[in-house]
Amino acid sequence: MRIIQIIDSLEAGGAERMAVNYANVLANEIEFSGLVATRKEGSLLHQISPDVSYLFLNKQRQLDLSALFRLRSFVLKNKVTHIHAHSTSFFLVFLLKLTCPSLKIIRHDHYGNNEFLETRPDFVLKITAPFFNGVIAVNQKLKIWSEGILKSKNVIYLSNFPTKNKGIEEKTVLKGSDGKRIVSLANLRKQKDHFLLLGIARELKESHPEWTFHLVGKDFEDDYSKKIKDLILDYNLDNNVFLYGSKQDISTILSQSDIAILTSQSEGLPVALLEYGWYKKAVVVTHVGEIPMIIQNGINGYIVASNETILFYKALVDLIENETLRNDFGNALYTTIHEGYSASSVIKKYLNWLHNS
Repeated sequence: MRIIQIIDSLEAGGAERMAVNYANVLANEIEFSGLVATRKEGSLLHQISPDVSYLFLNKQRQLDLSALFRLRSFVLKNKVTHIHAHSTSFFLVFLLKLTCPSLKIIRHDHYGNNEFLETRPDFVLKITAPFFNGVIAVNQKLKIWSEGILKSKNVIYLSNFPTKNKGIEEKTVLKGSDGKRIVSLANLRKQKDHFLLLGIARELKESHPEWTFHLVGKDFEDDYSKKIKDLILDYNLDNNVFLYGSKQDISTILSQSDIAILTSQSEGLPVALLEYGWYKKAVVVTHVGEIPMIIQNGINGYIVASNETILFYKALVDLIENETLRNDFGNALYTTIHEGYSASSVIKKYLNWLHNS
C-alpha cells in the first residue's frame, strides 16, 4: 500500500500528533508513506521522519483549486492508493476523490467535544460520507455517532498511540522546585477547562505552596487565554502557575515533572494521557471521553468527575504526600499504555482493516 496522511496544520495538537505518528510508523511498514499539511506548518514539522515524503500545500481558502491540483499531482506522482484524512482535512480529500475516483479515502475522526455530540455540525459530513471507504474513530462514542448519524458502513475504533520523539533539542527548563512540579499538556481551549485547574491551584497554594503548575500547550491569544491569565493574577498565582506555550520537547518537560494532570470537560482519547503513561507519570484526570477505558481509579491513577475542584484537589494531595504511590501509579500506567496502546498493535489493526476495506 501507498498511503498519505493529510492534516490541516502541524501545530502541536492531538490530531496533528497522530497524523505525524501514523506517517512515521508506516514508513517502516509499507511501500510509501507521505504526509501533507494543507493550511499551516508548525512545531511538529521537525518530528517528521526523513523516510516520510512531505508536502505543504499552503491552502489559502476553503475552495483552493491550485492547492487541490498540487495535491493531485503529488498523489499521481507517488502512485498513492489510500488517502487518510485527519479531522477537517476530509473535505479537501472528498474533492480529490472526485478527480481521482479510484483512490480509497479514509476519514479519521478526532472530534474532541464528545460530551456535546448532539450540537456537532454534520451537514457537510453527511453529504461527503458516501464517498469515503471507511471511518476511523478515536473513541466508541464517535464510532456510534458516525454509524448512527452519518450512516457510515465501515467504521472502526482505533486508539491513539504514543511514540517517542527523536531528534528534538532538549531545551525547556521548567520553573519551580525539583520534585514539586505538576504538568498539564493541553492547548488553551475551552474544553480543556483550565479554569478548573486554576481553582485547584488556588486550593493547593494554601496547603502546599511549594508545589507549582506548568501549563504546556498552544496559546491562541483569544478571550479564553486572556481569562486564564487574568485569573492567575486575580488569584495571586503568578508564582504558582506558569504558561509555556507550545513545546516540542515533551520528554524533557515530563522528565522534570512529578505529577501530570488533565482537567478536561470533554475529550476523545487524549494523546497527552498516553504520553504521561509512556513516561511513567502519576496522574489525576477527569472522567470524560475514553479516559475511563485507560485509568482505573486507585490502580494506575486517580480519575474524578469533571468540574469537581475539591475532589480533584484531594486526589492531588494524596499523590503529593505519597511518593511511593506516585511511583506505583506511574509504573502501572506505563504497563497499561505499553500493553494496550502501542504503535505496533494499532498499526497492525489499521493495515488489516485497510486490506479489507
